[in-house]
Amino acid sequence: MAIAEDITLFDRKLNQLVISYEHYFIGLEKREPLLLLGEVEKLVRRYSGVPINNTMYKHRFTMLVARLNTYREHWNRILRLIEEGRYSRDRFISDLHLRQRDKSERREPDSPGAPVEEDLDRLVHEFREARKACSLPDETITRELLAATIEKQRPALVAKLGTENFVFRVVVEDGKPKLKAGLRKH
Repeated sequence: MAIAEDITLFDRKLNQLVISYEHYFIGLEKREPLLLLGEVEKLVRRYSGVPINNTMYKHRFTMLVARLNTYREHWNRILRLIEEGRYSRDRFISDLHLRQRDKSERREPDSPGAPVEEDLDRLVHEFREARKACSLPDETITRELLAATIEKQRPALVAKLGTENFVFRVVVEDGKPKLKAGLRKH
């Protein structure tokens, strides 16, 4: 094959590799795409020691190799986090589910007052994930504890915000997860 076709193939395979790794990291693929990575690295090795006379092809090849190296560093960092148990594979999927829940909640009329059961489940899940991300124990976080905390804060929040129509979210401040309240947006 000529250099032009190999560079085009390299670009196409690199794009496939990026997509395959993203699928692997969110859990859609069970195995790391090592075969495809090997094919891409083989194309890199094929032209790494060979002088490329055409400036356009040389530049394109150099840029693709740089892109591959950047992605490889990113993938290695994520793989290390997975091995250490500090990476949540389902973060993307859980965010997607949360967005879908928020959309369905906007369609249904909400009554002010106690948080909806789904909201409480979401908060418990987010709070536990935030504690894990901060390397804090998450076994003590229960649904009842979070509900009691929310009810304890409710009178002060009603006075501060002027309405009972608010929603809670989990934020991390100074390395500790906290509950924050804000007005519900419709």
